[in-house]
Amino acid sequence: MARKAKVERTTLETAVSLELNLDGSGRAALQSGVAFLDHMLTLWCRHGFFDLTLEAKGDLAVEPHHLVEDIGLCLGRAFHEALGDKAGIKRYGFSAVPMDDALVMAAVDLSGRPFLHYAMPLPPGPVGTLDPELFLEFWQAFVNEGRLNLHLKMEHGRNKHHLVEASFKAAARALSEAASKRGGYDGVLSTKGVLE
Repeated sequence: MARKAKVERTTLETAVSLELNLDGSGRAALQSGVAFLDHMLTLWCRHGFFDLTLEAKGDLAVEPHHLVEDIGLCLGRAFHEALGDKAGIKRYGFSAVPMDDALVMAAVDLSGRPFLHYAMPLPPGPVGTLDPELFLEFWQAFVNEGRLNLHLKMEHGRNKHHLVEASFKAAARALSEAASKRGGYDGVLSTKGVLE
């Protein structure tokens, strides 16, 4: 059964439409108007082997906050929906990604319980054109709607671009591992019998 989902969200501030395939080949077709976020989501797709189509518009004349958060909400919801009943998945994933001076670790539990530990103390100043705090807002929205547990931790690094890029790559690889199927067991990996 295809693990895909389509999500749309329209408010007075934003309009987001996306389609996600968990079992893709890393293809991304993104138009959000936030170039640096598109760059991060493109590499998230490539390193997680997810296919993502995204069209989004928002009140960028005010600032990107609303749009970045709503894209995170929609992507998290799509991830959750595409997983279905989670039968046969590994549930847990871990990745440590170096990028030049930067090293970031990600750990995931597709438990059904939202929790984010975000230990990414980025140096002051924007990343591209984005305030670094928007990445926290993105991941919090993703975790809330994805109903998953995500820990992102910067081990070391100086360059903000490298650190953020390593965090998206690490998250992608950990999510991909957690969502992958394990052989020999087709039930839900929980003594409760459910992951919700």
